Amino acid sequence: MGARVVRMFRNFNLESRVEREISKEKPRSAPRHKLTQPTSIGHDDANSFSAEVLSGSVHQKNDPLLLNLKSVYVESKDEAAGPVKPLKEVCVDEVKTRPMKVMLPGDSHGLANLQNIPHGKLTITEALKALSSHQNQPQKWTSQRISEEYSLNLKETNSLLEFFIPFQIQIIPPKNANVKQVKAS
Repeated sequence: MGARVVRMFRNFNLESRVEREISKEKPRSAPRHKLTQPTSIGHDDANSFSAEVLSGSVHQKNDPLLLNLKSVYVESKDEAAGPVKPLKEVCVDEVKTRPMKVMLPGDSHGLANLQNIPHGKLTITEALKALSSHQNQPQKWTSQRISEEYSLNLKETNSLLEFFIPFQIQIIPPKNANVKQVKAS
């Protein structure tokens, strides 16, 4: 019921309000720039003239501005991190690589097309091989030998051997003695 009352007030004397708005004087547009004002020559000629003048001034050299631009030097500093160091460009030829040490038969892990590995990096198969060799023969495969064999950093190799232990099975004894248990071999 409220919608009917609102509609009635909205449509009350609608035609006279529309007439009043239409009969009002139109607002004036903003003044145009001198180059774009129509002249007695004709509107199209004025536009082509202004386009020629503008394009000429855009493509023209301005020697004082050019000298000012050459004298500008910008130095950027990040206060929190200290002075900004220039970036080193690394060429693909400069990166030291080594051939793969271990290769599984077939296309395992999507590594079939890998030929050279960058120094300090390992493939998954090489990492598993190095970790299992160290686990099986820790006296022969020390962290020093693994780092030399795979061109790794000694500190990272020690961390790798300490924190990543593959295939270690621990059998926790049950609290109740009557429970059957798998025997370790």
